[in-house]
Amino acid sequence: MKKKIKVLIVDDSAVVRQTLEEILNSDSGITVAATASDPYVAADKIRQEVPDVITLDVEMPRMDGITFLQKIMSQHPIPVVMCSSLTEKGSETALKAMEYGAIEIIQKPSVGTKQFLEEARIRICDAVKAASVAKVRTIKQRTLKIQPKLTADAVLAKPRSSAMIRTTEKIIVVGASTGGTEALRIFLESIPADAPGIVIVQHMPENFTRAFANRLNGICRITIKEAADNDTVLRGQALIAPGNRHTLLKRSGARYYVEVKDGPLVSRHRPSVDVLFRSTARYAGKNAVGVIMTGMGDDGARAMLEMKESGAYNIAQDEATSVVFGMPNEAIKRGGVDKVLPLEKLAREVIKASE
Repeated sequence: MKKKIKVLIVDDSAVVRQTLEEILNSDSGITVAATASDPYVAADKIRQEVPDVITLDVEMPRMDGITFLQKIMSQHPIPVVMCSSLTEKGSETALKAMEYGAIEIIQKPSVGTKQFLEEARIRICDAVKAASVAKVRTIKQRTLKIQPKLTADAVLAKPRSSAMIRTTEKIIVVGASTGGTEALRIFLESIPADAPGIVIVQHMPENFTRAFANRLNGICRITIKEAADNDTVLRGQALIAPGNRHTLLKRSGARYYVEVKDGPLVSRHRPSVDVLFRSTARYAGKNAVGVIMTGMGDDGARAMLEMKESGAYNIAQDEATSVVFGMPNEAIKRGGVDKVLPLEKLAREVIKASE
């Protein structure tokens, strides 16, 4: 019998602790080992039994979650899922949490938290499972019916033909999830200022992507911004899909642009890498270079094969440098990947393939 993932919940709200405990215990692969109202109580719980994963709030009495995260990662690294209310202002704090080693971010609203957590049940359990297999540096539900795992068909039909107007302009599309914020920073810092236009899907919460894009924009040679509907894909610029919205590549004549739209979860995500990659297969074909990076699950794997079949050149991050090798591994197994490389070599290969 497979061992259950032991979780420690750290949150000053009794309602949140109770709700998270019910949610996580409803998954047959997870068990809540303990709960704590603040980091000091949590430290005592960890001394009694080391959990596989910690869910951690940011704003708590006696010690904030970010300080506690730093202590965990410097003294006894344990995978951490941040579960906090994020606003435009607070998203900078969440970015800092990712830099300090948090594996995933679950955004909870400032009001209606209990209802939101219940509705986000599958996403929360998936985040804990991703964290449990993540490299840390020094589902069936019993009570609720799981919604079907939709493919990109739910947003964009698979093209019958890849015929399109000829163009020489190259496009780079990137998909990432767990561990992707740090991987994208390393990748984008190595991209030259005159690189082809880039469109990125990184699984992250709403109100988080804009701060993430702004931070990258301050350290990279290319311009980086959160994508807006009808933005033109330009050389020397990367567009990051906004949280909770699908981003598709489109084309009008020789101009590539993005469509940002609502829609159902695809592969349990919005934005979905599969949606971006399918639209790329349809509208860019052999003019595209695809990159799939660290992440839990299989989002992007199906449509990366469609990209390859339409003539694109695809690269996957290798297992050694991936925090979680799920998404790259699935794309490799499905036959959609041309080359597998460590993170530090991805940018060079992308530019070479774009020449």
